[in-house]
Amino acid sequence: MTEIDVLVLGGGPAGTWAALKAAATGASVTLADKGFCGSSGATAAAGTGIWYVRPEAELREKAMASREALGGYLADREWMTRVLDETFDRVNELAEAGRYPFPVSPDGTSLRTGVQGPEYMKRQRLRVQRAGVTILDHSPALELLRTADGAVAGARLHRLADGTRVDIAARAVVLATGGCAFLSKTLGCNVNTGDGALMAVEAGAELSGMEFSNAYAIAPEFTSVTKTAYYGFATFYLGNGEVLRGASSKGGRSVIARTLLSEPVFCTLDQADEAQRRAMRVGQPNFFLTFDRLGIDPFTDRFPITLLLEGTVRGTGGVRVAGADCSTGVPGLYVAGDVATRELICGGFTGGGSHNAAWAMSSGSWAGAGAARYALRQGNSAGDRKRFGAGEIGLRPTGQIDAGLSHGEIVAAVQREVLPYEKNYLRHGDRLRPALAALDDVWFAAREGLAHAGADPSKVRSAAAMTAHARWMYTAALARTESRGMARREEFPDQDPAQHHRLLTGGLDEIWTAPEPVFLAGTELVSA
Repeated sequence: MTEIDVLVLGGGPAGTWAALKAAATGASVTLADKGFCGSSGATAAAGTGIWYVRPEAELREKAMASREALGGYLADREWMTRVLDETFDRVNELAEAGRYPFPVSPDGTSLRTGVQGPEYMKRQRLRVQRAGVTILDHSPALELLRTADGAVAGARLHRLADGTRVDIAARAVVLATGGCAFLSKTLGCNVNTGDGALMAVEAGAELSGMEFSNAYAIAPEFTSVTKTAYYGFATFYLGNGEVLRGASSKGGRSVIARTLLSEPVFCTLDQADEAQRRAMRVGQPNFFLTFDRLGIDPFTDRFPITLLLEGTVRGTGGVRVAGADCSTGVPGLYVAGDVATRELICGGFTGGGSHNAAWAMSSGSWAGAGAARYALRQGNSAGDRKRFGAGEIGLRPTGQIDAGLSHGEIVAAVQREVLPYEKNYLRHGDRLRPALAALDDVWFAAREGLAHAGADPSKVRSAAAMTAHARWMYTAALARTESRGMARREEFPDQDPAQHHRLLTGGLDEIWTAPEPVFLAGTELVSA
């Protein structure tokens, strides 16, 4: 089996930056994407802001302070500074080496605080190819490969084109597979089913911030477009034409969620002036496509809205980062982008597209370079190591296979517990506990009898990953008996100073949680 230096799993922003920075060291690099690198995933589907701030003390201070309170003071200033520095450099690299056509202001200043996703990712794919990276499209990873000493040393892929399995031996692996949106139909997120987090935990990694996983985005009822910034210009209405009070204020999404439990909610973007309307159409052209096709003017007409779960794609929870190079504590395994926790820069409140885009650039760059350094230290003898599949549920049933248990049934069962607003968004222990019990039943039934005979094994594993994610996030939500950041509990509406800590989560059959003081929470900036 030929061994490469670095295998990157995932072809979005984090994965492509990881591949670029790994290849820049001289390492041999392969990137495998569940979809088509450059066009799949949340970023490729739309425009996004970027947390790009000029290196001026006042501007940087304002940028870091802006979300600290919202995030429950769980973020880390040293990590925020690092991300701001790295993002500034990487965006400038994108403009110069990547020749990205950033817009220019009337005074000639290049405006670099956002990108159009399709153009950005098209250029990233081209850059990765020119760097000599091998790209394997439509090749989802089923499981990581481990050695006898517990190091991660490659992955087993499923090639969708012909249904074959391919083992890729690598000295280091970067997981950049994205978060988990539970197949909720949110824009660009059908590939985001949490596969990377499941593989990481199977290999021995820990999670952090899984209680901050209940991000819901406003979307027109007739589309999957979840670009929520424009709703800052909205007025929300009940079906009888009355203004929905409180929907446009802080916490307004909760008001919308409660109302949607019993009746429709409508919206008009009538607070935007003419100049803002023109700018909105330029900034997010795909936001308006369906409106235009249906003959709806969203600035004057009322249209029905819904809320779509974005989970850990827009939330902040994910695999715990153990080092400055985004290592995980498992030898040979690195994480980047939404599969990794973003608490270090956002705390317990979503950073939206802007912070997530900056994190993808920064963590991807660090993880790729860190994985390459680790790989090159291993030497040629590493290729002789025996490798074993680390995957469990959906690949190696523990009991008699249940021929009647399908991945589709697993997905439907998980969605019944995580999509409803009254369970996941408007959280209360009396609803969380029975939901978690139902998810436990799904997990153990799948653990014992779910197999992929006659089915796409990648879909089976995605169903397993969604089940794992749901159990991790509800276990963590029950453990945080307060309201901090996005983790709101109706029976514990206040913030508890005694719970000013991050919350680690781990395990598969038996899930555990443990508090981790913020000042000790993996922020030692030491490269593995």
